[in-house]
Amino acid sequence: MNINTQPTMAKTLKYIAKQHKKRLLATFGLVAAENILLLTYPLVGSFAVNAVLNGQLVSALAYALTVLIIWSVGSARRAVDTRAFTRIYTELAVPVILNQRIKGIDTSTTSARVALSREFVNFFEHHLPTLITSIFSILGAVAMLLLIEFWSGVVALAIVVCFGLILPRYVKVNDLLYFKLNNRLEKEVDCVKRAQNRELMKHYGLVEKLRVLISNREALSFLAIGIAMAVLFGITLTLLTLKQGVTAGHIYAVITYLWTFAISLDDAPRLVEELSKLKDIGKRVEVA
Repeated sequence: MNINTQPTMAKTLKYIAKQHKKRLLATFGLVAAENILLLTYPLVGSFAVNAVLNGQLVSALAYALTVLIIWSVGSARRAVDTRAFTRIYTELAVPVILNQRIKGIDTSTTSARVALSREFVNFFEHHLPTLITSIFSILGAVAMLLLIEFWSGVVALAIVVCFGLILPRYVKVNDLLYFKLNNRLEKEVDCVKRAQNRELMKHYGLVEKLRVLISNREALSFLAIGIAMAVLFGITLTLLTLKQGVTAGHIYAVITYLWTFAISLDDAPRLVEELSKLKDIGKRVEVA
């Protein structure tokens, strides 16, 4: 299979979204609500900290109410998720099998591709909510930092731009690694069926090597993000230390937005891997 084959990931995701529009709207409506609430809670927390220091109990308890609302929305989303996505996968597997059989694909490859098709459902169930959360959190944290601690926001924005410039090359290499890995996984059933020691050792050795390469790239990405975050925290703490009249609530809000930014950026390498995996699966599995 040529790595330049026209990808069908977008076509498949569009098909799933169209077929299950109501389920997905309900789920992602809750995802959006949860993320808006998560973006506002550091500000509420800053008011609560200052209220505690000033002995204002009612104002301080507003933070507890915000926490309850956030977790209630999150609980509702998780309850809806399982029902929606198990039904989507049930309705996805059958057309995958029929399409593969019409094309004359052998049973072992069809079985492998049915298993791979689950990744599309996983994308909607797990990775798309994480992607939405990451985008909300990264851009929202940068915007809030620009408002409440300008130079920290500028540094955070510069970090986003730098990683954005590196991203296309990173994605290209990931796409190639997942292309090779999924090629091996599709052949696994045949290798097991033949049960030849040398062939099995070669197959699993290659799979191991590819997984290690992918893992090493993820580890290096996390290290790069960690270095960038250390710089951001160092600059911010220096600015806060040198500034006069900083309140405890302000410090809490700034540090919380920094951690929101850091944790969301930390999800990026894993999300890029999932998208690379899904693009390659989209070339192999058609549901429409």
